[in-house]
Amino acid sequence: MTHGVATGHAPPQSFLRRYVFSVDHKVIGRQYLDLALVAVVTGMVLSWIMRFHLGWPETPVPGLGKLAPTGAAGGVITPEYYLALMTMHGTIMVFFVLTTAPFAGFGNFFLPIHVGAADMAFPRINMTSFWMTLLAFLVLVTAFFVGDGPPLSGWTAYAPLSAVGKDAGPGQGVGQTLWAVSIAIFCVAQLLGSLNFIATTLDLRTRGMSLARLPFATWAWFITSVIGLIAFAVLMPACILLILDRVAGTSFFIPAGLVISDRLQPHAGGSPLLWQHLFWFFGHPEVYIAILPGFGIVSQILPVFTRKPLLGPRVFIVCLIAIAFLSYTVWGHHMFLSGMNPLSATLFSVPTLVITIPATIICLLWIGTLYGARLRFTAAALFALGFVSVFVSGGISGFFLAQPSTDIYLHGTYFVVAHFHFVMGVAAMFGIFAGTYFWFPKMFGRMMNETLGKWHFWLTFIGVYCVFMPMHYLGLAGNVRRYSAFTDDYLQPLIPLHRFITIAALFTGAVQLIFLFNLIRSRLRGPQAPDNPWEATSLEWSTSSPPPHDNFGGRQLVVTHGPNEFGGAGQRDYVMQAEPQ
Repeated sequence: MTHGVATGHAPPQSFLRRYVFSVDHKVIGRQYLDLALVAVVTGMVLSWIMRFHLGWPETPVPGLGKLAPTGAAGGVITPEYYLALMTMHGTIMVFFVLTTAPFAGFGNFFLPIHVGAADMAFPRINMTSFWMTLLAFLVLVTAFFVGDGPPLSGWTAYAPLSAVGKDAGPGQGVGQTLWAVSIAIFCVAQLLGSLNFIATTLDLRTRGMSLARLPFATWAWFITSVIGLIAFAVLMPACILLILDRVAGTSFFIPAGLVISDRLQPHAGGSPLLWQHLFWFFGHPEVYIAILPGFGIVSQILPVFTRKPLLGPRVFIVCLIAIAFLSYTVWGHHMFLSGMNPLSATLFSVPTLVITIPATIICLLWIGTLYGARLRFTAAALFALGFVSVFVSGGISGFFLAQPSTDIYLHGTYFVVAHFHFVMGVAAMFGIFAGTYFWFPKMFGRMMNETLGKWHFWLTFIGVYCVFMPMHYLGLAGNVRRYSAFTDDYLQPLIPLHRFITIAALFTGAVQLIFLFNLIRSRLRGPQAPDNPWEATSLEWSTSSPPPHDNFGGRQLVVTHGPNEFGGAGQRDYVMQAEPQ
């Protein structure tokens, strides 16, 4: 094992090198989080517009007519533009928020500190990874400003709709090509980041930092890196093949004899199902790329605020590894409606149910840790507890979707929207919020306002349940997802419920302004943070707030304890990892 003591680069001298083109992992981590903040605001505004339209489909959205004169003339959204908003919302949230913030953002900042290293293994590659992610985001957003607007093929970009070009509808020309280019660039960035995380974890651990002594968040980031290394290596060539179908006349995903917009497509020999297989072989592991960092963050936070060790730490790590392995065996459950052989459907259903076992065990470990605990109800602890709640609530609905017989009815409905928003969206966001309130003092040297943090939690917690829990009922009632209006069909009785969800969504979005105000104000004027305000044990709390350039001020820490040593006798009920034996 190589001990990560020396920095790979000198302290930056110029403003550009320090704050813009920095190779310091801490600056890059903050840049990722800032990018995710811009992305989540963008994605949230898009969801507001969609929800407003679903509640009042014939009412103009103020100002939208000027921004999108073709797709929303006079402010009234067309069905095609609704699909475009949905495509961009899903793509931005999945790739540039749920992947970028908990994994690339917090992971870049804290993984080297957690292992006792001075920086990432490859600092310049780390910088390149961020700038490629930013480039991917800018390329994607550019689709709003091209002539035919953003694509309407959904964040899954199913072929042949995404592959044939502008014949498929508005946004399927230049906008869809920009989407594919953006995701291909994003894949390269994530592959570089994953390699960096793996090399840093394995090669730069300080003396005494065995794998068994790694903090839980670092284990989650490491395993997520392994998942990402395989998953993004599949999606990237898939995007390249899609681009070739669109601009080079190839036929990877386009079958013969396809007629779209009364025009026979000049392609033959391709398979739309090939895209589905490639995409979902990435797509289901992507769920765990978004959620496993949240598992690690919550498992790191709960012991600190329960003042007792996490129950079954080795079991937790084994469960993470089991989830990572099983995540590559279940992609076919997204394709039960694709006409697959019933035997194949059954074969995919079994691991889909099996993968719930390690996830359930982890939830039981969290609940067992809470039993008999002396809880400190900080904002970070509340969001960690909220994570457990929303993950379990969303996970239970997954059992219905794992069965081909019930999924056939529910697959195209709002039941699926409720499930994946709870499991992948809201739970991951709660993990991001928990990590922000927990690590903000270390990142910026200032404390966030706890009162505002608790208001933020309770209003958000109530709001997300009001938004997504009723969607299960919509799905059971047969409410088809991706429809832009229900004014003239059998779903008219459900419009009042849609309006309730819309009001709850607008309320929940407005509540995030509390967090934004708290974040910006605390960053500028928050009280000075002590080095270890939470009385935690892992290595980041053994250095100053914020950490110096090389993380530990020239010291090489020697690790003599695990990250989970709470509940000791005496005035101090914890032992820090770098304390003498």
